Amino acid sequence: MPVHYLSRLSGAARDAQANLQLGCLLALVAGAVNAGGFLAIGGYTSHMTGIVSGMADDLALGKVTVALAAFGAWLAFVCGAAVTAIMVNWGRRRRLHSQFAASLLLEAALLLLFGLTGNYLAAMPNVLGPVTILLLCFVMGLQNAIITKISGAAIRTTHVTGLSTDIGIELGKMAYYNRRELPGQMVRVNRSKLKTHALLIMCFFSGGVSGALAFKHIGFPAATIILACVLGALAGVPVLKDARLLWRFYRRQLSDQQAKKNPGKPGF
Repeated sequence: MPVHYLSRLSGAARDAQANLQLGCLLALVAGAVNAGGFLAIGGYTSHMTGIVSGMADDLALGKVTVALAAFGAWLAFVCGAAVTAIMVNWGRRRRLHSQFAASLLLEAALLLLFGLTGNYLAAMPNVLGPVTILLLCFVMGLQNAIITKISGAAIRTTHVTGLSTDIGIELGKMAYYNRRELPGQMVRVNRSKLKTHALLIMCFFSGGVSGALAFKHIGFPAATIILACVLGALAGVPVLKDARLLWRFYRRQLSDQQAKKNPGKPGF
């Protein structure tokens, strides 16, 4: 991918088209990770509605330990979203190019960790199983918060229930027949919103299919390396820009300190 295009996808300067393209790529990744998580632990780690519902059922049935495990998974998702918010707001206050890309880079690193744990999960399920659940829930919360912050909550990559609800609403508007022209009360379908949400669901589904096939046939390490490389490529350009600016800043600081120590000699 061209450097300018990658910078546009994950950089600080945003537009609606870049938000949608990044959202589609992250929906593909989310679908793949969700499928990989199911193959690894037998459960979907982005489905917080199901996890919270299961927590309530288990608590009502007296399965306190299972309910606490579900609460831990939910808390990991929330913590992932909170970490993204902290990183984005910290970067925004400092006007960094990588205010969004830094979270993508963190997600790439955690996916590599998932690949390593997933490879040994069958040998140590009691030890690595809970760790894998918490890790994947954290990653899903981290990623969902990234695109939510970037798009102003217009795009979600793991919340398929909300996307499906919005599609149903827009289809209902499309089917509605306006018998009379009533100013300010005409029912109009938002075709752009309908197209966006349908595209995100298609990407999530495609990512799930391709992710399940990849995890099954080439294994957890190779599949997660591919996903991590995609995220790393998305995050790389803004992160490198900030790293270069930081290096220049420290070089200037060192040069100034050297000049103060040796007034008669040139700096770096």
